[in-house]
Amino acid sequence: MIKIITDSTSDISQEQAKELGITVLPLKVIFKDGEYEDGIDLQNDEFYNKLVNSDSLPSTSQLIPEQFIPLFEEAKNNQDSVVVITLSSYLSGTYQSAVIAKDMCEYDNIHIVDSLSVTLGLQILVREGVDLQKKGYSAEEIVKILETNKRKIHVFALVETLEYLKKGGRLSGVSALAGTILNIKPIVEVKNGKVDVAGKARGLTGAFSKMIKFIEQYGGMDTSKYYCLGYTGKKENLNAFLEYAKDKLDLKDGLISPIGSVVGTHAGPGVCGIAFYDIGVS
Repeated sequence: MIKIITDSTSDISQEQAKELGITVLPLKVIFKDGEYEDGIDLQNDEFYNKLVNSDSLPSTSQLIPEQFIPLFEEAKNNQDSVVVITLSSYLSGTYQSAVIAKDMCEYDNIHIVDSLSVTLGLQILVREGVDLQKKGYSAEEIVKILETNKRKIHVFALVETLEYLKKGGRLSGVSALAGTILNIKPIVEVKNGKVDVAGKARGLTGAFSKMIKFIEQYGGMDTSKYYCLGYTGKKENLNAFLEYAKDKLDLKDGLISPIGSVVGTHAGPGVCGIAFYDIGVS
């Protein structure tokens, strides 16, 4: 049997994890009043209300080896294979924690994939892994395919402000200046495992137009594969993007995913984003 494990920055809920037959391990968000497990202790609405009303930015903590070890030991005892798919190693030590846990368990049939992505991008890679498992691929085959296909995944997001990313250390101060001008909407990209500003535009319409141009630069979306749209906090900006893009992109089969507290801590409310596999440029 193959066990698939990911982390909560995939924004796959615990209910969805049960449906998919996978395990989602929660990272933590730490406010002054305590620690909260991502996707478990706080509903999204509660978290974003807490975030905007907090006088200081909460911190987040990575998964530690001890969270992986019981699952790895169980797989070892049952002679199961394990495929772990984590958020980018450039954004968190979670990948390294999984590697350490594997070494501690001394079991070779554990395979760890650094997605080089996060949130919606990580989610579609995990869902591809689940599909491959259901089709009867071996753990080794699944990992080989995911390692190839992860390079085709792109994540773009419109953010209301870059201040959260800057304060959380996920973006340089120079880049953060792009979002301080009135009504300038920054667009960030997850590229090569890191988050950076892809561009900026005035107003929502300008930002949406630019996001679509970025998608087209990669040859467009491969709609035969998973693609996912997401939002932090309220859905107004995502709904506006869907309305703007309805005649420009084929989004009818896209997954819609609320983005949880760990990513939301660094992105802030009002984000709308999209993750997709590219068609490629010939």
